[in-house]
Amino acid sequence: MRIGVPAETRPHERRVALVPDGVAKLTKAGCTVVVQRGAGTGAYLPDADFEAAGATIVGSAAEAFAADLVLKVQRPTTEEAALLREGSALVSFLAPAASADLLGALAGRKVTAFAMELVPRTTKAQSMDALSSQATIAGYKAILVGADAMGRILPMLTTAAGTLAPAKVFVIGAGVAGLQAIATARRLGGIVSAFDVRAVVREQVQSLGASFVEVAAVEGEGQGGYAKELADEQQRRVVAGIGEHAKGQDLIITTAQIPGRPAPRLITAEAVRAMKPGSVIVDLAGESGGNCELTSFGETVTVGGVSILAPVNLPASVPLHASQMYGRNVLTFVTHLLKDGALQVDLSDPITGPMCVAHAGELRTGKAA
Repeated sequence: MRIGVPAETRPHERRVALVPDGVAKLTKAGCTVVVQRGAGTGAYLPDADFEAAGATIVGSAAEAFAADLVLKVQRPTTEEAALLREGSALVSFLAPAASADLLGALAGRKVTAFAMELVPRTTKAQSMDALSSQATIAGYKAILVGADAMGRILPMLTTAAGTLAPAKVFVIGAGVAGLQAIATARRLGGIVSAFDVRAVVREQVQSLGASFVEVAAVEGEGQGGYAKELADEQQRRVVAGIGEHAKGQDLIITTAQIPGRPAPRLITAEAVRAMKPGSVIVDLAGESGGNCELTSFGETVTVGGVSILAPVNLPASVPLHASQMYGRNVLTFVTHLLKDGALQVDLSDPITGPMCVAHAGELRTGKAA
């Protein structure tokens, strides 16, 4: 089987879908791997490393997309989708809820498409969970971005010029990104607090050395461990509690998202104006509308001396490790599909079925395995 790894073309994207270690494993399994020239350059992985692992370097995207199985990070553009060979397979982030035209084009070419967003949250599929691996990177980098934007340092410092108090960091959402943000802020010496609508994560928050912010009579754990949308009265209590706690914070990281829905608005404009000048909000939910009312995705908004940042594609700003983690997720999934060196698509499989969004000319979005 021939596996293609094209270079990513979307703005701000520096990751690559497969790293040399993965190439070596797939070639050992009897696959031929072709990598577009320069595909790993943004992640500091030169062509020579891929060649040493057994890949063939090809000069054009068309050659990479002509493979039996194509591995990507970002969903293909319309032009890229047209390069896919009819009847081939694709593994990528696909944003299926917002990509009806793309999925239709893939089905029209009888491409079997697997969305990395749809890896089931099961023990068996944990090593394929690309959302979690990339959220880990995003949570780590969010603290560094926020620390860079602040006018103060995070740790307490005692010097001949006096003692500097530690910064107060508030993390909203204690999923994978939030927990990594908490751990990173703690390592850098911040005083950290966190909030989540799922009371079950309290122990995880506290185990990392952060305090858990209480909002009475709120519980929002949904299917698969994700947060669910709150009732109106619960939402009002959450917004009021967050606004009150935000007043004394130096850095706020927001990570709260609900699969398939706009991000919940948790920080009002009024709450921002009540914060101290020089405070910073890093909104990781910017792409789905933002957790802060004043968020503008991809921009920095300053109100009353408070900066609200909504960075684009934070995992791609740490491209080497993000690519290594994503590449392992993809490799594990591809290995799950491989049988005797060929791709075997069993839609009754509890991992393969839920991830498949197009097969044999039909769309499968939302279908159960």
